[in-house]
Amino acid sequence: MPHSQDNSRLSFGLFEVDLSSGELWKAGFRIKLQSQPFKVLTCLLERPGQVVTREELQERLWGKDTVVDFDHSLGTAVNKIREALGDSADNPRFVETLARRGYRFVAPVTRINMPVPAIAEEPVTDFTLIEQTLSPQEVSHSVAGPMETSQAAVTVLEAPVVEVAQARQSIDFLPWIAATFVVVLALFSGYIVGRGHGSSAPPHIVQITHSGHLAPLDKSTENFSAAVTDGPYLYAPMLESGRFGLAAIEIAGGNSIPLQIPSDVPGPTLGDISPDGSHLLVRDHLSPDSEQPLWIVPPIGGSAQRVGSVLAHDATWMPDGVNILYANGNDLYTARINGGAPQKFASLPGRAYWMRWSPGGKLLRFTVIDTLSHTVGIYELSQADHTAKRILTGFSQPSSECCGVWMADGSSYIFQSSHGGSENLWQLAGNNTTSPRQITDGPLQFQSPVASRTGHTIYFQGVDARSEMLRVSASGDLVPESSFLANAVRVDYSRDGNWVAWVDINGLLWRARTNGSERLQLSPDGTFVFMARWSPDGNRLALMAREPGKAWKIYVMPAAGGEFQPLLNEDRNEADPTWLPDGKTLVFGRLNDLLGKESAERGLYLLHVDTRQVEQLPDSAGLFSPRTSPDGRYIAAMTLNQKELRIFDLGQRTWKTLATNSAADPFWAPDSKSVYVHASLDPSQPIERISVPDGTIKVLVRLSDSRAQGAVDFIFGGVTPDGIPLVRSRVFTGNLFSLDLDK
Repeated sequence: MPHSQDNSRLSFGLFEVDLSSGELWKAGFRIKLQSQPFKVLTCLLERPGQVVTREELQERLWGKDTVVDFDHSLGTAVNKIREALGDSADNPRFVETLARRGYRFVAPVTRINMPVPAIAEEPVTDFTLIEQTLSPQEVSHSVAGPMETSQAAVTVLEAPVVEVAQARQSIDFLPWIAATFVVVLALFSGYIVGRGHGSSAPPHIVQITHSGHLAPLDKSTENFSAAVTDGPYLYAPMLESGRFGLAAIEIAGGNSIPLQIPSDVPGPTLGDISPDGSHLLVRDHLSPDSEQPLWIVPPIGGSAQRVGSVLAHDATWMPDGVNILYANGNDLYTARINGGAPQKFASLPGRAYWMRWSPGGKLLRFTVIDTLSHTVGIYELSQADHTAKRILTGFSQPSSECCGVWMADGSSYIFQSSHGGSENLWQLAGNNTTSPRQITDGPLQFQSPVASRTGHTIYFQGVDARSEMLRVSASGDLVPESSFLANAVRVDYSRDGNWVAWVDINGLLWRARTNGSERLQLSPDGTFVFMARWSPDGNRLALMAREPGKAWKIYVMPAAGGEFQPLLNEDRNEADPTWLPDGKTLVFGRLNDLLGKESAERGLYLLHVDTRQVEQLPDSAGLFSPRTSPDGRYIAAMTLNQKELRIFDLGQRTWKTLATNSAADPFWAPDSKSVYVHASLDPSQPIERISVPDGTIKVLVRLSDSRAQGAVDFIFGGVTPDGIPLVRSRVFTGNLFSLDLDK
């Protein structure tokens, strides 16, 4: 990237701006931004964190006497800025709108001073330079504050070179000055390498891939697929045409090569790589069953090997490279690769992922997910003592630390954690387990660290995701839904078709008329709503929601807004409430394995709202996700393996199986004559309409053929009053980056 030789270059996140040349760069690549939007961006960057009023922008860009459609022009310019930065008006990371006031740039901005390289080409050897620019008092002050130290050091480098004669006059002070110079440079280097959270200096991040096809880690569905390296290659999960796979990525050039994975593993995810880098541990993620067979796969080709009869949700090699350590339920076991009875290794407070031994094999650190609070945390245990102990307690609220790796020499431990909705990487040095320092700072979501096998380089993913609600047209195409529902994930319409409630991408619940008017946020900030269902009379909503760090609960609230309280006081997850025709009773279920396995049995239950009494629905063991038909005759539900759709006749009190292949997210047609499902286990990802009660199936759209939208996955989000399926598409770019901690 070209560098200007003044102080007109600014950086924020992965972006750099050259105000003098009018150029915008992201991770070393130029981003196109037109002149007028760039001028608006310049105004905002000059006053980060402050409100720049609309009047100021108008005068600065167009002058007092220029007649333009100012509101339209300014709005267009800001939209162009957000498009270039990948920003959102609803959830801004950079440009925040303040209604009727103006705009504010909310990300930290750093000014990049460029004279340093010019001095570096002609090294300063005259120590009198230091004597003239830095007094002993300034040195002492610099030791007390690293930021001041860095500023002093920059002053040293920017000072003019003094005459040789002056240097000779100061020769008696040479030993003291030399020591001072060493101290200052050491402090400056220490600041650059060791800057912590809140520092304005950006890390030196290098982008390796540019395809955007790396599959992201997803804690909400327990998709903790790792990335690993053998030295020259990094092995990582990929998404191509909507299908999961594994690829070998050349670290030197970024080229990727698909790996041949057994057909028994349709959704391969990585556990670990053997100590010698010759074999991968692989399992399937797409199956709804928590525990899956383990496979040993040679990355360079050859036959895959099943690891005995082992079933696990994650695994790693033991330090000896002969045995493996795997997680099943809340326990860890060891097993020999070539067979033999597994041996229990440890009992844990939850389900373990990302198990990594320290160099030397004395200490194991791993991520534990709490299936009740849906939080993650990092634990450790030693070879000598198999008792798991939590580290970093209270570091984030709710706890979000996960997925850590050791540097090759054991000098530090790198992990990811979320603060303020932003996922970044952090470093624990040495034996420190309480005070990490932040080493990345957005704007992408940084995750899945991998340590190089030598040195102090880390590799990781940078993920940028966005979503859009689409409707299935009569021709089977996906077209955008109404603009006010663009950020919706799950949608439900009132029985009379006049109102719609939806949950957005941030887990907030909204309500509006079907034309978008009278829009109202119903859920409080900080509470995450999964789905909502209208009562038959349209006066209330039943919700599946949870507070941070707590279990999923069922709530009932007025559709006009108001009290938001859970109905039951259980120490379990509750899910998928749906109303019976009387408007006084709810049917609900439990979570399936992909949202957190529970030890208790799961079935469907009737909840009498007024009395809070609960009773199990007959013969419903092993079913979840109930949905009541609009006419009140049937309840549809799925088996936990998501392969069968069944309906319960409320009058006859009997169950009938309608589909036996794949069925997820059932929604009733408004006329109650059919059920729509997403056959998510089918590779073609169809949305199907199943007639009731005969079970005839019609495919409405195959989502795998709809990748022209750029989506990588879909969620079946609802059905409109006129029977049109709604699908939430998610588009993301996931690329590989590197960071040398020594720099």
